[in-house]
Amino acid sequence: MTFDIAMSFLAILVLVALSAFFNGSETALTAASRARLHALEEDGNVRAKLVNSLLSTPERMIGTVLLGNTLVDVLAAAMASNLAVQLYGDVGVAYATVIMTLVIVVFGAVLPKTYAFAYADKGSLLVAPIMRVLIFLLTPATRAIAFFVRQILKLTPTKTDDAANILAAHEEIRGTIDLQAKEGAVTKESADMLGGVLDLRDLQVSDIMVHRTKMDSVCGDDPPDKIVAEILKHQNSRMPIWKDEPENIVGVLHTKDLFAALGRAGWDPSKLDIMSFATEPWFVPDTTSVREQLNQFLKKKPQLALVVDEYGEVQGLITLEDILEEIVGQIADEHDIQETHIRPQPDGTVNVDGTVAIRDLNRQMDWNLPDDEATTIAGLVIHEAQVIPEPGQVFTFHGYRFEVLRKARNKITALRITPLPGAGATSTDAPEASPAAAAQDNKI
Repeated sequence: MTFDIAMSFLAILVLVALSAFFNGSETALTAASRARLHALEEDGNVRAKLVNSLLSTPERMIGTVLLGNTLVDVLAAAMASNLAVQLYGDVGVAYATVIMTLVIVVFGAVLPKTYAFAYADKGSLLVAPIMRVLIFLLTPATRAIAFFVRQILKLTPTKTDDAANILAAHEEIRGTIDLQAKEGAVTKESADMLGGVLDLRDLQVSDIMVHRTKMDSVCGDDPPDKIVAEILKHQNSRMPIWKDEPENIVGVLHTKDLFAALGRAGWDPSKLDIMSFATEPWFVPDTTSVREQLNQFLKKKPQLALVVDEYGEVQGLITLEDILEEIVGQIADEHDIQETHIRPQPDGTVNVDGTVAIRDLNRQMDWNLPDDEATTIAGLVIHEAQVIPEPGQVFTFHGYRFEVLRKARNKITALRITPLPGAGATSTDAPEASPAAAAQDNKI
């Protein structure tokens, strides 16, 4: 009798150990870094290759873990109940239930999962060979269960959503970047660049284009010497050419072609026929995604495209550099004039030009202002206020205080923004400053 009790205790301990193995294996395999395992596999690590093979079919691994874990837990509970009844009679069932619940939860689940999560990569490499054998042995049972489950699922409205899966992967990468940035493992500059790459698919060319009101261009009907002077003045490598009206773009002039033609003409601008070496303009819809436009820039030689709306009207232009700046930030060379459009003040406020893009302000100040309904900060204020405000008016929304400093006709040209202690404030119109308050900004 004593021998039977000892063997029962030993069998229960073995079953709890198996439960710990299944729980720990599942946690280690699912929490292991796929990137590091892929790198190890590339270096010739056989076990890393095995782990990646197991994770390539996660349903088989999870099915094996669930089946094995359920079997050992149920069997351990049954043996414990039987042993307790032999020792204490019918009341032993209650003792066995309480004790086995604590043992299985603490030693079969929590402890192994905690260790496995802390050492996920090492743990996955350790358990992979054993899990491969168990998956092979339990495959007939797991396939039978999977078949039974699929038959039940056919009775329910289910479908596979590939778009949702892609979105989930996209958000998982973004979440990892944000987490690593908060923990200090990734610098803010690197996190911004990685986030910029992910944002390309959510942006349209209209979000980052140079608006037509700020677009440099030359008139094709002007004398050649005037056109050359304009190009030298603006120092752009490419310049749109228009005729009759600025919106009627008829060509794009590259400065390399211009100087080559000048050399052939003996450096006499009057001998030039500008349109003879201008290239045909490339028009793209304003709804084109930035990622798609980047792919087009990489495929085609022109690195400047004119953006048009649904009516075919030119709205602005976009270059390869504009897209790269969305990823790496502002790119300036020795000829660029440094203009400070975002000016943090000693008192914690920030003076900004109305034309500043919300995305640029968020990136520089680490803010989270919404850019769904407007591209510029002035556009955001007008959208939220539902009016064109006057200088001195103050608005509070999204956890920030916006004071209009200057306005030119119907355009807000300068604002002062103050972050409030509490975020998510309700949008309100609170004109609490007089127009004279705009004169206080001596740095604008």
